[in-house]
Amino acid sequence: MSVRSGGNYTIGMVGAGGIANSHLPSWLSLGADLVVFSLEGAPELVRRHGGGSVVGSLDQLLDACDAVDVCTPTYTHAEIVCRAAAAGRQVFCEKPLARTSVDARAAIDACVQAGVQLYPGHVVRYFPEFVAMHDAVRAGAVGEVAVQRFSRTGSAPSQPWFLDETLSGGLVMDQSIHDLDFARWNAGEVATVFARQTIAPGPDVVRSCQVILTHSNGALSYVSGTWARPGTTFRTRFEVAGTNGLLQHDSRDHQPLMVDGGVVDDSGTGLLPATPFVESPYLTEIREIYTAFRGGPPPRVTAEDGYQAVRIAEAAVASLSTGRAIQLDPEEGVVR
Repeated sequence: MSVRSGGNYTIGMVGAGGIANSHLPSWLSLGADLVVFSLEGAPELVRRHGGGSVVGSLDQLLDACDAVDVCTPTYTHAEIVCRAAAAGRQVFCEKPLARTSVDARAAIDACVQAGVQLYPGHVVRYFPEFVAMHDAVRAGAVGEVAVQRFSRTGSAPSQPWFLDETLSGGLVMDQSIHDLDFARWNAGEVATVFARQTIAPGPDVVRSCQVILTHSNGALSYVSGTWARPGTTFRTRFEVAGTNGLLQHDSRDHQPLMVDGGVVDDSGTGLLPATPFVESPYLTEIREIYTAFRGGPPPRVTAEDGYQAVRIAEAAVASLSTGRAIQLDPEEGVVR
């Protein structure tokens, strides 16, 4: 799709919650114009970051933009993606691509039929330490990948919809999906998924989930995710062991240079790490998306990657409810 005549490239951002506070300034820094529609919080979002204009409906937004950035709750993603595709707009959708694999596939099909691009927001593929690890794996630094371990811990989200698993998919679909996606990126397609979850008693939402992936090539990935008590320091860890070596990282032991500007994060998610004194991975991610939208090379993450991540997370949720390992059909791409 070409840029609308008579103006700069315009991004229509739908939603003004936590993740929008990372996306909107990134688009602005790249020189895009912004229009924002949200059921609540849009004026405050625009005022907070000093750019963009507010419109009163999704239809108005679609009429005013060249591409759509979906920053709404998970259960609304597929519908908005399909609406954007029907309007002929390119789409960037925050992870997960949809609440279910069926909806994710429907969103992809809608964009294919409309001839528009669709990319999911799997930002961990852009964090420097994860990029360095993936590049080393691809270069053969550890030989053939045998075992991977990923761990991600942060404060439980405060918005009630996150805690309703029918809306968010819970801890696995919302948080662990980052590492499920990365595990597949490193070691290839997943054949079997098994998961267990621990929920701590008490008023706080404290739970931990462990997901074991068996990849088609025999590699194993262990993905651990935790929603912890409010104020918990965000922490990620990974280990990748192969036939020739081991790669390890712990964000607690290897923190980047930080600048304390006294700014309080009022997004309410409690899930985002502090911003290091390097380029934001959200900016790196959105620059790739923006370049692709304007005719440049495709980004490192595809709509199919987004679908597969939802599919794996969905299998983990199914394993939690059934107590069984879930096999993924490599031909049909469905949980059975």
